[in-house]
Amino acid sequence: MVEDKAPALDRVFRALADPTRRAMLRRLADGERSVGELAEPFDMSFAAAAKHVKVLEEAGLLHRSIEGRTHRCRLEAGPLAEADRWLAHYQRFWMGRLDDLETALLRHIHRNKRRRK
Repeated sequence: MVEDKAPALDRVFRALADPTRRAMLRRLADGERSVGELAEPFDMSFAAAAKHVKVLEEAGLLHRSIEGRTHRCRLEAGPLAEADRWLAHYQRFWMGRLDDLETALLRHIHRNKRRRK
């Protein structure tokens, strides 16, 4: 399966691509939860929730432990920091582009003010 060989960052972005998994991560940011608790806000079976949890676990975004019949999940934020570092490069790019746009707009405004005088 291709996903098994995907680099870590690819697995993180694949996991984050789904809104249900993003919502599950948000809930885990508030503390540890069972798979059943993660499934509660969604119209899905336990099995469907477990599949989402597995994708998050494979991406390293959560750690699952088993206590009897209960699967407990907790957020692992390290891979999110890695994704954030990757995105930061593009944030710097866009901020630079926005700074260039601001400079061009200010020049344009300044030129128009001189023409009106």
